[in-house]
Amino acid sequence: MRSRVVKSLLRAVVLCALVVYGTGVLAAELAPKSTQAGGVTIRVKPTDVSAGASSWQFQVSLYTHSGSLDDDLAKTAVLVDGAGKQHAAAGWKGDASGGHHRSGVLQFKPLSPRPAALELRIKRAGEPAPRSFRWELK
Repeated sequence: MRSRVVKSLLRAVVLCALVVYGTGVLAAELAPKSTQAGGVTIRVKPTDVSAGASSWQFQVSLYTHSGSLDDDLAKTAVLVDGAGKQHAAAGWKGDASGGHHRSGVLQFKPLSPRPAALELRIKRAGEPAPRSFRWELK
């Protein structure tokens, strides 16, 4: 019994070390960003933008006290690389459109080569410019 616990703890330590040192980016370094406009708050946090990830993932939450959140984030979000090229989202896994609160994970194909910075843009109907969220990668 004791050896199983020790092996499990050792696996957890090794996994954490791979995540921290293998990606070059600590999850804590990529802080959540938020914007508020037109009565809608959008909060975004990269959850996996590592070099070895099969998809890059961003936790997205939308909040409002009026209207309905009908955004199709898989169609209205793009990831912008260092050269300014826009990359369409690969998918959305989360709450369906509608309501006052939504959250889920926005997925993108990993960019190669990995850029020094990432910018996520979300275009909302009726807003003059896309919402922009930017992170420096190390």
